[in-house]
Amino acid sequence: MNKLEILNKYEDALNLLDQYDHQEVEEIKGNPATSTLNYQEARDIINSLNFNDTSSVFGVEKEEGKLNGILEAIEQTAFGQEVYSSLEEKASNLLYFLVKDHPFVDGCKRIAASLFIIYLHKNNSLYISNGTLVSLVLLIAESKPEEKDIMIKVIMSILFKKL
Repeated sequence: MNKLEILNKYEDALNLLDQYDHQEVEEIKGNPATSTLNYQEARDIINSLNFNDTSSVFGVEKEEGKLNGILEAIEQTAFGQEVYSSLEEKASNLLYFLVKDHPFVDGCKRIAASLFIIYLHKNNSLYISNGTLVSLVLLIAESKPEEKDIMIKVIMSILFKKL
């Protein structure tokens, strides 16, 4: 395989990086979500994670109702229309809110990643690699609040294009 053939395999990723550099990440229409994640499911997932053994405050909500508020936010409607209309948009915002809103005393990034992959799995869209998952969570954690829209677009593109 020559160098051009190798680079062509990564064309979508390179194009997304170019769009990011120019702050022009394309809007992704996305696919419909077929399943939701409710509070009790989320709590069950959090409680099943083995990090509870190393921290007495892992998964403890800083404020009662914060997790539920995030889960409800991605499913909200306004004037009869879903605010987040696609699976990719809902999943991206779920991950973003769980990382940036810091709803837990300990474990925000690990919990965010866990709930994100379960949400994708429930919607038959779990195509993300371990490395991509870690990179996205850390990218969100280090991003500035004013970069939210572009972060969401990048995540949506990665999910939609299965990068």
